[in-house]
Amino acid sequence: MGSAGAGATRAVADAVVAVAAYLAGWIWLGWIWLGAAAADPGPWFLALAAGAVVVLRAAGSVLRRKPRFSSPADRVTLGRAAVVACCAAVTTDGLLAGALPGGLVVVLGTAAFLLDAVDGRVARLTGWATAEGSRLDSDTDGALVLVLSCAAAGVFGPWPLAIGLMYYVFLAAAWFRPSLKTPLPPSTVRRVIGAGQPSALLFALLPGVPTWLGATVLGPALGLLAYSFGRDVIELERLRGVGPAAAAVSPGLSGGTPPGA
Repeated sequence: MGSAGAGATRAVADAVVAVAAYLAGWIWLGWIWLGAAAADPGPWFLALAAGAVVVLRAAGSVLRRKPRFSSPADRVTLGRAAVVACCAAVTTDGLLAGALPGGLVVVLGTAAFLLDAVDGRVARLTGWATAEGSRLDSDTDGALVLVLSCAAAGVFGPWPLAIGLMYYVFLAAAWFRPSLKTPLPPSTVRRVIGAGQPSALLFALLPGVPTWLGATVLGPALGLLAYSFGRDVIELERLRGVGPAAAAVSPGLSGGTPPGA
């Protein structure tokens, strides 16, 4: 009981630290670095709210666990969520101001992207690879791609939003089609395509990259992502067709990666 209580306390502390880190980061970035609050506090608070959605979703994911716990890898992911939240706030502030995404969006997005390789390694080294941690990691990945897609929409028009929204459309579809919630076996192709989305978005958002070149990179990235999700939906429907018993013995199914990612 004491161990469970300590784990719950640790989870609450980690969630609170992540939210506090975001608030401190955005206050510094938005108020001191960008001077956004001094110029117009309205958009600054809207940007604050946009980032809060990201970090509160991550913190809530940890707090909803039963029993409640937080692993070393989860702490890395929560830290990454705080960085993504700051990126969301900076992106929102820029969009509201009608400004093109600046280098700060790319710096924050790159930091969050690179940290994605850290939490998985920490999970393996500490023996804390869990399904809950995988979901938190996937949600943070999805949030980063959506934020970068919104930033790209400010440059290329609304069509890059399809890259960021695809993950959430899939989650919404899973509410009506429970078979889509089944984990899939790990796939190198899926991982490469998933990593290619933030890479393509960050490249397209780099200051100095011509619009035509950015669009040339984002177009194939969107096509590959649609292929990945489509392939995974077909596979999940196939597993549904063969029945629960056959699906249960599919190699690696219980420890698979989320569809499309």
